[in-house]
Amino acid sequence: MGLSPRLTGRVAARAHHSPAASAFLHKIEPFFAGSEVTGGPLLLATILALILTNSAWSAGFEGFWDTSLTIGFGARSVSHRLAEWIDHALLPLFFVIVGADVKRELVLGPLARWRTAAFPLAGAIGGMVVPVGLYLAVAGGTPAAPGWGSVITTDTAFGLALIALFATRLPVGLRALMLAFAAVDDVGGLLVIAFAYSGSIDPWGLVTAGVALGGIAGLRRLGWISSVPYVLLALIVWGGVLESGVHATIAGVLIGLTVPVAPRLDQGRFAERVQQRVDEFQDAHGAAEEADNEEEELRQRERAEDRLGYLHEMASATREASSRLIEILTPWVNYVVLPLFALSNVRIHFSADLLGTIGSPLVLGVVAGLVVGKPLGFLTFTWLASLLGVAERPDQVTWRMVIGVGALAGIGFTISLFIASLAFGDGEMRETASLGVLIASLLAAGIGYAILSSCAEPRRAAEAPPQG
Repeated sequence: MGLSPRLTGRVAARAHHSPAASAFLHKIEPFFAGSEVTGGPLLLATILALILTNSAWSAGFEGFWDTSLTIGFGARSVSHRLAEWIDHALLPLFFVIVGADVKRELVLGPLARWRTAAFPLAGAIGGMVVPVGLYLAVAGGTPAAPGWGSVITTDTAFGLALIALFATRLPVGLRALMLAFAAVDDVGGLLVIAFAYSGSIDPWGLVTAGVALGGIAGLRRLGWISSVPYVLLALIVWGGVLESGVHATIAGVLIGLTVPVAPRLDQGRFAERVQQRVDEFQDAHGAAEEADNEEEELRQRERAEDRLGYLHEMASATREASSRLIEILTPWVNYVVLPLFALSNVRIHFSADLLGTIGSPLVLGVVAGLVVGKPLGFLTFTWLASLLGVAERPDQVTWRMVIGVGALAGIGFTISLFIASLAFGDGEMRETASLGVLIASLLAAGIGYAILSSCAEPRRAAEAPPQG
C-alpha cells in the first residue's frame, strides 16, 4: 500500500523545501493512497456530513438525500430515497471487495491453513459474542435492545489504515491477522443483516439469485473469459437478492466469493507458451524496420501487432481475476461509495438533548460493546484457542499486539451505522445509536493506535521520508 511512483518522487522533491510537510504526507499516506480500501476519504466525508447536518443548510442537505428516485420499466417501478439507493446499489460494491478478500484469505492467505486460520476465527467469534453480551447486559430489556447488531462488525478500512501508519515497524503478520479477523467479522455481520434485520423473505428472489450464481459457476467451468456475461449475471444476483427482501449487501459478498483467486495461467506455463511469439515479434519488427516498400512494412507490422496481442492476452491470464476486480473497484469504493454512504447516513444533530443521551443504555451499550467487548472477546477467545492447541499465533505477533488489533476492531463505523439504521429506521433512536458509534469508534481508534505505537519499533532513518 502506498503512493504511486510519480507521487512518491514529488514528495521526495518537496522534502528539500519542507521536510516537516514531507514527513506529514508520509504519515497520512495510508489513509488516502494505495491499492486497498482506505479510511481517509470516508473520514473527510464524515466530518463534512457532521458539519452540514449541524449547519444552517441542514434541512436542504438532508432533504437532498431524502429525495425519492424511481426506476420503472413498463408497469413495474421501484422507488427509494437517494440514501437508500446508495445503501442498496452502491454499498454492495464495497462488499464485493469484502467477498473477494474473504475468498483470497481462505484459499491463499492466513486462513488457508487450519491452525493459522483458527486464531483470527476464534478472535472473530469472541469479537462478536462478547460485545453482543455486553450490549444486552446494558441495554437488554429497553427500547434500545434491537440495536445489538451494531456492535458486531469492524470497520476494515479504518482498522487497516491505522495499522498501515506503522509501515514496516510492525510484523507483516499483524496486518494479515487484522484482515483475516475483519473478513470473518464481516461475514458474521452480513449473516446478522440477512437473518436479523431483513424483512419478509420472497423465495423467488432468492431462487433467481441462485440461478444467476449457478450461471456464473457454469461460465467459469467452461472457461469463459469475456466479462460481459459475468457482469449481467451479477446484476441479476443483485436484483434477485434485493427483490427477495434480504439486504442487497449480501449480493455483494456472494458475487465476490465467485471471483477466481487463481490465475488462468501460471508463470511457468506462460514462459513456455510465449517464447516463440516473442521471437516472432522480434523478427516481424526487425523486418518492418528493414522493409524496402510500404506494402511489406505494413504486412510485417500487422504480424508484429498480432504477436503483441497474443502476448498481452497471455500476460493478462497470469493475473487472478480477484486482483483485477479489486483494483478496478477500490478507487470507486474509496472515493465515491464510502464517502457517499457517510454523507447520506451520518445524521447526528448535536444538541443538549442528544448529548444528554450519552448516559443512556443505547449509547453505553454501544460503547461497552465496541470499546470493551471487542478487545476482550478477541483476546480471550484467541488465548483459549492457543492454550488448547487449536490455534497458532502468527510469527512475531505479541499478545500486546493482539490486544491492539482487538482495540482497533472496536472501530465499527460504516457497518455499525448501517445496522443501526436497519434496527431503528429514521428518528431519535438511530441518531442516539450513531452518537454511540461515533464515540466508540474514536475511543477504539485512539486506544488501538496507542497500544500499537508502544509495540512498534523505533523509526529508522531509512524508513523516514526521503530527504534527497
